[in-house]
Amino acid sequence: MKKQLKLAVMAMLMIATVESHAMTADEAKMVANAAVRGSASSQVLLAVMYRHGDGGYAKNDQLAAYWFEQAAQQGNPYAQMALGDLYEQGAGVNKNLKVAADWREKAAKRGNVQAQLKLGQMYLSGSGVVKDLNKAEYWLKRAAIEGNSEAQFELGKLYRTEGWKKHDPDLGNSWLAKSAAQGYEGAVEFVHFFEHIGLQLKEDLSQRAPQLHKLAADGDAEAQYQLAMRYEHGVGEKQDYAQAMYWFKQAANQGHVKAIKSLIHIYQQGLDDNPVSMVQAQYWQNKLDNH
Repeated sequence: MKKQLKLAVMAMLMIATVESHAMTADEAKMVANAAVRGSASSQVLLAVMYRHGDGGYAKNDQLAAYWFEQAAQQGNPYAQMALGDLYEQGAGVNKNLKVAADWREKAAKRGNVQAQLKLGQMYLSGSGVVKDLNKAEYWLKRAAIEGNSEAQFELGKLYRTEGWKKHDPDLGNSWLAKSAAQGYEGAVEFVHFFEHIGLQLKEDLSQRAPQLHKLAADGDAEAQYQLAMRYEHGVGEKQDYAQAMYWFKQAANQGHVKAIKSLIHIYQQGLDDNPVSMVQAQYWQNKLDNH
């Protein structure tokens, strides 16, 4: 009974704090035995050990996927979410974004906030699912209400999307403010950007545009970043994603950190079967890491 209680406590701690992997050989053996006997929480723990090479186990993504699936089939939402990640990455299994979405939906329905966020992002980009902004809103809102700052950020941007039938800039700004209040970097930068340029001053924005264009064309990295932000969000310029990407890249090639982060985020959100997106995301991540 004491062993079962200890195992249950260990399972809860590991699932809650996956970054902590310290486990003795005896504890690892106990987990493995319980996993074989069908304990879903122990199967998750064993999968985590194989995923990260802990508890005396060599890193093995195939075995990690196997044990995550054993737990996922029993309805464990953490395992379902983790299995979705493996299918998205092609780690230990053949990459399959549709299967990734299916597992994330199972986890999301069971209340896993991270799965709700990632499923919402998939519906935003049409990655593994048919693009559907209404479904994106549904899942992002569920995660946002639970306090997930990234979901609040994504939801805020979604409500600010021009042409969407639920377009509501004020509601979007409200969610962005909630995200920024939690310190989510993307939202903080977003809010600071609009504070800097004066969100409500349309005439002023138009007057500043020629000067900003000239500075950007002359190679000013900050001006290039600001211009990219305007094109991305349709503030002071007509929304134009191609122009946004062009100016983000111009600034990023000069080492502008915020521009690099913007490119990473854009490419990551667009990850689908397009290998170019994956390569570009990794390329800019390497640039950031070596900055």
